[in-house]
Parts: sequence; structure tokens; C-alpha cells
Amino acid sequence: MRALLQRVSEASVSVADREIARIDHGLLVFVAVFRDDDEVAARRLAERTLGARIFADGTKAMNRSVLDTGGAVLAISQFTLAADTRRGNRPSFGPAAPPPVAQELYDRYVEALREGSPNVATGEFGADMQVSLINDGPVTILLDVPPHP
Repeated sequence: MRALLQRVSEASVSVADREIARIDHGLLVFVAVFRDDDEVAARRLAERTLGARIFADGTKAMNRSVLDTGGAVLAISQFTLAADTRRGNRPSFGPAAPPPVAQELYDRYVEALREGSPNVATGEFGADMQVSLINDGPVTILLDVPPHP
């Protein structure tokens, strides 16, 4: 699985011109599920998301996690993060998990986030979403978790 973490001052997601979720200070996370991923990868990615030390402490060093700061998480499914762009100009989405598998593992990821944090919001899996954000820093981190052997 792969997650693109963005430290945000605020973020929101809308579907069909209706806002469905909004957070203030925290993480906007775009999540991709690959064909070989499993529930162990989903849980591990959630742990790494919540534990990522990308927020400043008193000395302005990145030493605090979203949990340490009391921030929120907005998790958005984004299969395009699984694109293979090594050849040509058109991305291949062959590495991405099929939608039913991807949704199941995305849901497991969100469940694991919610086990660790009371403040988790989501987009709508498979929907055409419009995401707005103010990236704080900017700070953007890519997390990859390999499938469980």
C-alpha cells in the first residue's frame, strides 16, 4: 500500500458540489492499494500514518506525530498513486488492486486509523471527489508499505 501524507492547516473533500468532510490542522492522506496488498499492510500503513513525525516541536524540528499534536486525519482513496509510469506517456494502472479488493483494504486502513485516533474523516471510495487543502510547510511525505510475505 502507498500513502501520500500532506501536513495541512485545513482540508476538505466534496462530492457533487456537497462537502462531505473537513478537517483543520492535521494530515490529508491519499491512499492507494496494490494487487498484492493485504490486511497486514493496511494496519501497518495506518500505524505509520499516525506515527509519522512530521509536525514541529518547540524547536521547530519535525518530532511530533498527528497524535502528539491532537490533529485530524482526512483519508482519501486514490488509485492513481498506484500508477506505473516507467514507460510511455500514459500511466498504467495494472499494479492497482481491483475496486472490490481496494475498497476492502482501504476500509481496513480507515478502521485501523480510527482505532488509534478519535478524529478521522474520509472521502467517498470510488467517487469523483474535489479535494481542497492548505499544505502546511509545505510538507508532503510518501509512505510505502510492502505486502505481507
